[in-house]
Amino acid sequence: MRKKKEEKAKIKKDIPEKLNHPNFRLARTFGQRAADWISKWAGSWTFILSFFVFITIWMCLNIYLLIEYKIGKPWDPYPFILLNLVLSCLAAIQAPVILMSQNRMAQRDRLKAEFDYRINKKTEKGVREIKNLLLNKKRKRK
Repeated sequence: MRKKKEEKAKIKKDIPEKLNHPNFRLARTFGQRAADWISKWAGSWTFILSFFVFITIWMCLNIYLLIEYKIGKPWDPYPFILLNLVLSCLAAIQAPVILMSQNRMAQRDRLKAEFDYRINKKTEKGVREIKNLLLNKKRKRK
């Protein structure tokens, strides 16, 4: 048990400094958290299905009001121009927020890849040292 703790402490000590990069340490800002939440929610089936239901209700309600009450005008008749405006505004707001979240994820992925590269180089160096030790032992025996 004690050996395992010592090994873990040694591994932690050998971790490259890049892990202490601010992206791994600092808490996310409100904007970053909001961008992550919006992109996660907007890419879910719940959002897609609920938005489909909303659009269907909007169109059905407008068509019903147009047919049932010929004198009274529905707020958004058949070409659904207001609905198109709402959808365009949603897309115009949602797209940059999702891109911000994707950029943050790409930045974190680059840092993780660099961290993995450093770990792999360190492991490769250790394997080479072990290989050289084994070769030297084998040569001494002969």
